Amino acid sequence: MNRRGFLIRSSVLLSASMLSRLRLSGQAPTAAAPSPRGPQTVSPPAPSFTEFRPLRRGVGYFTGRGGTIGWLATPDAAVIVDTQFPDTAAICLAGLPDRANRPVDVVLNTHHHADHTSGNPIMKPAAKTIVAQANVPKLQFAAAERAGTLDQQVYADTTFAEVWRHDFGEEIVTAQYFGPAHTNGDAIVHFEEANVVHMGDLVFNRLYPVVDRAAGGTVRGWISRLEETIDTYPADAIYLFGHANAKFGVSGSQDDLRMMRDFFTAVLEYVQKGIAAGQAKEQIVGLENLPGFSDFHLPRPNRLGQSLAAAYAELTEKS
Repeated sequence: MNRRGFLIRSSVLLSASMLSRLRLSGQAPTAAAPSPRGPQTVSPPAPSFTEFRPLRRGVGYFTGRGGTIGWLATPDAAVIVDTQFPDTAAICLAGLPDRANRPVDVVLNTHHHADHTSGNPIMKPAAKTIVAQANVPKLQFAAAERAGTLDQQVYADTTFAEVWRHDFGEEIVTAQYFGPAHTNGDAIVHFEEANVVHMGDLVFNRLYPVVDRAAGGTVRGWISRLEETIDTYPADAIYLFGHANAKFGVSGSQDDLRMMRDFFTAVLEYVQKGIAAGQAKEQIVGLENLPGFSDFHLPRPNRLGQSLAAAYAELTEKS
């Protein structure tokens, strides 16, 4: 067995031991994504497949279970964006290309959801700092309090209001917050020299998304954030997405951002027409598949109703 394989196997065993201790103490990791009923405490299934995919100039992405992890590995720096769950975080940390035993310079959390931050306890001992938008720690705390997982949390120790930027020699990494969208703490991470943009959960590529209104999420804000992103970042960048339909993948272009924007625009238009026609909320949110977006449809779970309900709440709430 080569060194990298040994490290990955050792990290997986360590993570399995951690998960076993959690189960023995009556605790369980939170689920991979929020649901309309609120945070879940059911342990997700173990990942059957993980992959490191290099892109360019030392930047790549890692897929396992949970939100897509972005990474930078160069002679000058090691940077990780999002941390998934403890077991896959351990695999990512051990297998990060060219890392050897050097510390991770920065771990960034694009937002607070458990499938993007539950690996923080694994990453923290190896990282100099964890960075997130200023709203993320309190949102993470509130979600963990509801789920009964406060003792499993590791929070960002460095926060920013609008922009965080750092020079790592051959690469400059910027994290920027434009305003509420999926949550009220979504950061977009740009590897400037590699020209790779990690969107976090601002794009569910050809999947019905989750609008976390309890955490400040907003359909109209999400549309604005996508338009601002298109205007701000290079048209020829590689874009990484938090989640994706397997047929389309977690990397793409600005066309995928436009598709996400157009989906939400269609959601607002559909709900507005239903309200104007006097339809009951139950009828509006009961739609199985939004016309024109058949690629987004997965029958189990079908989250379209959650997006429709979020739009209904926005369009009917009193100012």
